Amino acid sequence: MTDSPPTITVHVKFAGRTIPVVVPASASTAELKLLLQPLTNVLPRGQRLICKGKVLAEAASLSSMQVADGSKVMLIASQGLHQGDGPITKNSSGPAATAKRTSNVKENHTQKQEIISKSRPERWKITGVIALSDSGLKVVPEEVWDCGSSVRVLDVCNNSIETIPQKIAALRSLNKLLVTANNLSDEGICWEGLSCVQTLTVLSLSQNRLVTLPPSLGSLTFLRELRIANNMIGNLPVEIGLLKQLEILIANNNSRITSLPYSIGDCESLIEVNLSSNLLAELPEAFGNLHNLKLSSNRLCT
Repeated sequence: MTDSPPTITVHVKFAGRTIPVVVPASASTAELKLLLQPLTNVLPRGQRLICKGKVLAEAASLSSMQVADGSKVMLIASQGLHQGDGPITKNSSGPAATAKRTSNVKENHTQKQEIISKSRPERWKITGVIALSDSGLKVVPEEVWDCGSSVRVLDVCNNSIETIPQKIAALRSLNKLLVTANNLSDEGICWEGLSCVQTLTVLSLSQNRLVTLPPSLGSLTFLRELRIANNMIGNLPVEIGLLKQLEILIANNNSRITSLPYSIGDCESLIEVNLSSNLLAELPEAFGNLHNLKLSSNRLCT
C-alpha cells in the first residue's frame, strides 16, 4: 500500500470570501486553477493568481513561487470568462437548480458591487500590486504613496512621468519598481528616497533620458534585476560591485558606454548581461570571475 502524496491547503481570496483549497504539495499553478474552476465559476485562462505581490506563473510549481501550506492567494478574474451564473454542480437542471442559479446571480452581483465600491487605494492595499501602465500619467498619483508598506509591485510603464520623488521611500516593502518608457532624467529620480527601499529586487528604468547612475545605486543590495537599456548612460558607477545578488543586467542601446568598472567582477551572482549597441572595445579581466555569466547579444565595437 503506497502512501498518499503530501498535500497543502491554500486559502484563496475571491469575491469577498476565502476558499480553502487542498492541493498536492507538488502541484503547479495550472493545477490549482483547474481546482478553482468549479469553486469560483471562472475559467482557468481568466484566473490571475497573486501571492505575496507576485503573479503566479502558469507552468511554475507552487513551491517555486513560495506558496506553502496556509498561504493566502488572491484571485482576480478577467471579465467575460465566467462559465455561467454560479459554481458548477452535478444537478444543473430543474426548478431547484434554476432557483439556486438565481440565488447565485444575486450573491455574485452583490459581491461584485462590494469589490467595485472599494476605492482604488483599498484595492491596491489588498493585492499589493499597483498597475498604472499606459495610463497617460505625467506624475505618480499621490494616493500611491499613501499605500505605504502594503505595496510590493509598482508598474507605471509607458507613461510620461518625469519624477520619482522622495515619497518613494514610503513604499518600504516594494519589491518591483517598473518605470520603463517614461520621461525620467537624472534629476528626476530622488535616489535618496529610492535608497530607503531596501526590499527592492527589480528596478526597470529602460527607455528614459538617463545619462548617469549615482553611487547610491550600490545601496540597493537586494537588487536582482537592473534594466537601464535605451537611455544615454555613459558609464556604470564603481559601486555596482556592491550588488552581490544582481543576476540580470540589461544595458543595451545606450550607445555611450565605452568601458565597465573593474568592480563588475564583484557581482558574483550575475547570470545574464546585455551590453549590445554600446561603444565597448573590451571587457575587463574581472569578467572572468563571473562563472555563471551568459553574455546576451553583445557586439564589441572598436
